[in-house]
Amino acid sequence: MMATVADGLSAAEVDERRARGLVNDVPRGPQRTVADIVRGNVLTYFNALLGSMFVVILLVAPVQDALFGGVLVANTLIGIVQELRAKRTLDRLSLLSAPRARVVRDGEVAEVDVGEVVLDDLLVLAPGDQVVVDGEVVEADGLEVDESLLTGEAELVGKEPGESVLSGSFVAVGGGRYRATKVGAEAYAVRLAEEARRFTLVRSELRQGVDRILRGVTFVLVPTAVLLTVSQLSAHEDRDHAITSAIAGVVAMVPEGLVLLTSLAFAVGVVRLGRRNVLVQELPSVEVLARVDVLCLDKTGTLTEGRFALREVQALDGDDAVARDALAALVQQDSHPNPSLLAIATALPSAPGWEAVGHVPFSSARKWSAVSFADHGHWVLGAPEVLLAVAGTGGNGASAVPAEVERHASEGRRVLLLARSAEEPTAQGLPLGLRPAALVVLEELIRSDAAATVAWFAAQGVTVKVLSGDHAATVAAVSRRVGVKGADAPRDARQLPDDRAELAEVLERTHVFGRVTPHQKRAMVAALQSTGHVVAMTGDGVNDVLALKDSDIGIAMGSGSPATRAVAQLVLLDGRFATMPEALAEGRRVIANIERVARLFVTKTVYAALLALAVGVAGFEFPFLPRHLTLVGSLTIGIPGFFLALAPNAPRARSGFVGRVVRFCIPAGLVAGGATFASFWLAREQVPLVEARSTATLVLLAVGLWILSVSARPLTHLRRMLLLVMGGAFALVLVVPGLRRFFDLRLPQWEVWIEGAAIAGLAAFVIESAWQWSRRRQGMLLGAD
Repeated sequence: MMATVADGLSAAEVDERRARGLVNDVPRGPQRTVADIVRGNVLTYFNALLGSMFVVILLVAPVQDALFGGVLVANTLIGIVQELRAKRTLDRLSLLSAPRARVVRDGEVAEVDVGEVVLDDLLVLAPGDQVVVDGEVVEADGLEVDESLLTGEAELVGKEPGESVLSGSFVAVGGGRYRATKVGAEAYAVRLAEEARRFTLVRSELRQGVDRILRGVTFVLVPTAVLLTVSQLSAHEDRDHAITSAIAGVVAMVPEGLVLLTSLAFAVGVVRLGRRNVLVQELPSVEVLARVDVLCLDKTGTLTEGRFALREVQALDGDDAVARDALAALVQQDSHPNPSLLAIATALPSAPGWEAVGHVPFSSARKWSAVSFADHGHWVLGAPEVLLAVAGTGGNGASAVPAEVERHASEGRRVLLLARSAEEPTAQGLPLGLRPAALVVLEELIRSDAAATVAWFAAQGVTVKVLSGDHAATVAAVSRRVGVKGADAPRDARQLPDDRAELAEVLERTHVFGRVTPHQKRAMVAALQSTGHVVAMTGDGVNDVLALKDSDIGIAMGSGSPATRAVAQLVLLDGRFATMPEALAEGRRVIANIERVARLFVTKTVYAALLALAVGVAGFEFPFLPRHLTLVGSLTIGIPGFFLALAPNAPRARSGFVGRVVRFCIPAGLVAGGATFASFWLAREQVPLVEARSTATLVLLAVGLWILSVSARPLTHLRRMLLLVMGGAFALVLVVPGLRRFFDLRLPQWEVWIEGAAIAGLAAFVIESAWQWSRRRQGMLLGAD
C-alpha cells in the first residue's frame, strides 16, 4: 500500500523499490577510469615503436644505448600520475557540483543524490531546478519548464497536474511537485544532463594541431627509417653497429614527449584550477580560455552579489500604508521568490493577512507577478516600463513615474512598480488600465572585487560586455562603478535589430545592454561569434542557460541554478568573479607553453630526419649513438620542455598553432641538422669515428641550447638558470671521466674543436638573425611569440 501523494513514499517503500532495482542508477557519463588512463599512456603508437627498438638495442648494443627506454618509462609514468591527479580533482569537484534532488518521504522533504531517486518518488521543484527523472506533475504553482535541451524550442512550457515532465528540462518559473514515473535506464536523467554539458563540445586547436604534426612525422618517418637502415648496413661491417646507428636515427625522429607534455599541461591546468575551486567539465576548455577576447557578463550575481536591500517604498497615490500592506501581502504569496522579492519580504516581514484568491508568479519573460485578494483587489508588481504600457491615464502620478524610474536607475538602483488592476491578471497578459500605486526602490550590493577584475580583463585585451535584464540605466550605473568600458552609452535591448549582421555592428560599438531577454542573450553570442570573436559567457540563472550553451565557453557560478551548472564547461564553485582572471591566465599558460614545447620536439624531428637523409644519401655512418641523442634530447628538449610546459605564461592565444610551429621548426631544424652534418663530415676526415661523433654531439647540443633559448623567450631569471643548468650538466659529462666513458665521448683535437665551435656559432647566428627578422616581420619565418 503506497503512502498518500502528499506524504511521498515511506522508508519501507523506498527499500522495496531499491531491492527490485527501481532506482535511478544511471552512469555518470563517459569518464576515463584508472585502467583507461594507464592504457592511454602505455599503449601508444610511439611507445610501441620505441619499445620494440629498446628491446633490439638491449640485444645488440651496450645498455647505455638503451637509455631512451628509461626516458620512455619516465614519460609514461609522469603522464599516468598527472592524469590520475587530474581525475581525482575532477571527481571531487564534480561531486560538489553534481545535481541533487529534493524528495518527499514520510511527509518530510529530504535532499538526495540523483542516483538515489526511486520509482514513484515525490520530487519537489523550484525555479532553476533540473528535472532529474521523467515524471507526472502532482502539484503546480505557476509551473513553467524550459525543455530547450530536449526539443530545441526555447519557449517555456506551462505544466498542470497530470501532465508529464521530462528529465533534462529545467524549471524556469514557479514550482510544484511531481511523481517519478521512469528512472534508471528508462529515463533520460543523468545522460541528458551530461549531453547538455557537451551540447557544444569545445574545439581544441592544440589537440588537432598536435595530431596533424604527428601524422606528418609518421609520413616522413617510415621511408626515412628504411633508407637509414639500408645505408647503415652498407656503411658498417658489423651488423650490430649498423642496427644501433639506424635505431639512433629513428629514435631521434620520434617526438615521443609531445603528446605527453600536451596531456600533462592540460592535466596540470585542471589540477591548478581545481585548487581555485574551478570545475573543468571539458578538458579542452582550459585551452579555449586562452582564446577568449569577449567576455559577456550578467550583472546580477557576477558584478553584484545577487542580493538586494529595500531602500524605499515611494507611494504614488498618497496612501503609503496600503501600498506597503499590498506589497507585503503580494511577496508573501510567492513560494519561490527571486532576489528582488526576497529583499522586499525580508524588509516587510509582517504581512497584513489578506486572503489570496489568484496568483501569477514572476517570470523573466513576463517581467511581472500578480496576486488577487478577496477583499483588496488585484495587485501587480513588475518592471515599470512593462506595467506602464498598459496603465491608465489617471492623475495618480503615472506621468511622473518614468522620470522617477530614470533618476533612481541612473544611480544604480533597481525600481519596480506596484500597481492596482480593475480586472484579474492572467499568465496570458495584463488587463488594460493599471493604476500605479508605488515605486519600490531596491539597492543592489556590488562585489568588492568586481572593479579590479574588470580592470584586469581590460588590461589583457578582453572586451567586457554586460548583458542584463534590468533597466539599461541601472545596468549602466553598476557598470560605471566597476569600470566597464562604454558604461556611459548603454542600449535598451528592446530597440536592438533582429538581423544578425546589424546586431553584430551594434555589439562592436556598445558594451552595456539592459532589458535583455534570454533569447536576445543567445542571439548576441551568435552575432559576436559571426564576426570572429571567441566568446565566454558567465551566468547563474535559468535565463542564462541558452547563451551559456551557445557560447564558445560557458562559465557558471557555483551558487547559481543547477541548469547553468549543467550546461557550462567551467563552474566557479565558490561563485567568485575574481576567480575568472586566474582561470583565463591558466588557459593562456597552457596553450602558450604547449606551443613552446611543440617547437622543441618538432625541431628535433626535422634535424633528425635531415641527418638521416643526408647520411643515407652520402653513405656515412650515422653521427650518433642512441646514448648521444638521449643525452642531447634530454638536456635541450625533454627536461627543459617539462619545466616550460608548466611555467607561468600569459599572452593571449592566437589561432594558427600548426603554422607557427612549422615556420619555426623547419628553418631551425634545417640549420641544426646542416651544422651537425657539416661538423661530423669535417671531423670524420681528420679524427676517428668516436671523436667525430663527439664533435657532432657538441655542435648539436650547442645549437639545441640556442634554439631552446629562442623558444623560451622572453628569458626570465628562471629560464636563464634553466639554460645554464642544462649547459652545465653537459659540461659535467665532459669533465667527469666516468660519465664521459659512459656516454662514449672523447674530446676532439683543437683544430676540430675550433671548427665545430665555429660551425655552431654560425648556426646560432643564423637562427638568431632569422628569429629577430621574424619578430620584425610578424612571424613570417620562425613564428616568434
